[in-house]
Amino acid sequence: MTARRRLRVLQAVLDLESGGLERMVASLMRSLPRSDFETHLLALNFLGRHASGLEEVGPVHVVRSRASASLLWPRALTQAIREIAPDVVHTHSGVWFKVSLAARRAGVPRLVHTDHGRINPDPVSYRIADHFASRRTDVVVAVSEALRAQMRRTVVGEGWPVTVIPNGIDTAEFSRDRTATGWKVRHGIDPDRPVLVTVGRLDAIKCYDLMLRAFSQVLQAGSSGPPPLLVVAGDGPEEARLKSLAQELRLGDAVRWLGWTDDVRDLLADAAAFTLSSRSEGTSMSLLEAMSLGVCPVVTDVGGNSAVLGGALAHRLVPSGDVAGLADAYRRVLERDGERRQDAAQARRRVEEAFSLGAMVRAYVGIYVGDGSASP
Repeated sequence: MTARRRLRVLQAVLDLESGGLERMVASLMRSLPRSDFETHLLALNFLGRHASGLEEVGPVHVVRSRASASLLWPRALTQAIREIAPDVVHTHSGVWFKVSLAARRAGVPRLVHTDHGRINPDPVSYRIADHFASRRTDVVVAVSEALRAQMRRTVVGEGWPVTVIPNGIDTAEFSRDRTATGWKVRHGIDPDRPVLVTVGRLDAIKCYDLMLRAFSQVLQAGSSGPPPLLVVAGDGPEEARLKSLAQELRLGDAVRWLGWTDDVRDLLADAAAFTLSSRSEGTSMSLLEAMSLGVCPVVTDVGGNSAVLGGALAHRLVPSGDVAGLADAYRRVLERDGERRQDAAQARRRVEEAFSLGAMVRAYVGIYVGDGSASP
C-alpha cells in the first residue's frame, strides 16, 4: 500500500523579523501536523529572527524580488514557486499582490491569504492592489471581525466572502507555570515598583507617542507609592523619534527601552499591566500573550482589541487618540489593586476560552484541505 502524500503548504511573507504576524506564521508552521502537511516558508526580504529553527520544520526559501516591474511579471518568484510545487500557497500581509500573481502563473491550485491588519483609512494604491489580489484568492482571512468589515468596505467589496480566524497562542507556553518571576530584581528595579509593559514594533501605527504623553501625565500627578515604570520592548523605525520625545517630556529613567528581547515572558510576569496605544490592530499577539500570562490589559479600542478583551474587560478599553483617557486608565490600573487582580484572572480565562493556538490551527487545516469555507 502506498503512503498518502502529505499536502504541501507554502507560507509566503516579507520576512519573519519581528511582530505579531511573524510570530503567528512561525507558530502555525510549527503546529501543523507533520503527518499530514509538508510545510515550506518563502520570504521575499530575508528570513529574520522568528525563522530560527524553522528549517527543522520544513524547507525555507528566500527569493528577493524588489524591482517594480516584478509586480506585473514576477519571473523569479513564479519560477521558485513552480519548483516548490505547493498544493496551497498561504500569503500574509505585505506580499499578497505579488505572490498571488506568481502563484497563479505557477499553476498553484489553491491560494489562501491572511490579512493581519490595515491602516485605517487605507492608501488608495493598497486598496486597488489588494482588490485585484483578492480576485485571485480562494479564501481570504481576516484576523478579527473589525478587520473583516474594513476589508469588505475597502478591498474585497460587500458580499465577497471573507472568513475570520483570530490569532491564537499556546496558553500552556504562556502561563505562570512556565514563567520565572523576578525580572525586576534581575534588572535592578524595586520589586514594589509598578511596571507598565508594552511589546511591539516601534512603528507610527502603534502611536507610542500617545502612550508616552499619557504616561507623562501620570507621573506629573504623582502617586503615594513608588513611581511607575514604563518598559518598552521592541525596536523599529520610530525608535529615535520616540526616545527624543521621552527626553522632551523629561521622562528620564521612568521609561526603560529594552529593544529586541527574548525575555518577554518573564518581563510580562512582573508587570502590573500591559498596554497598547495603537490606532489600528488586527488581533495582537502581544496582547494575547500578556493576557494568557494573567496580566491586566489597558489598550485602545481599535481593530480586534475589543473582541480580544470581551465584555468583561471592556472597561479597560480607551478611545483611540485620547491621551487624557489613557492617562486615567493607567491611574486606575495602578491604584486599584483588587480590580487589577480580578481583571488579570479574567484575561487569562478569556484567552483560554477564545484564542487558543489549537483552535487557530484547526481552522487553517480545514481551509487548506478545502473543508473550511469563507463566510460572507
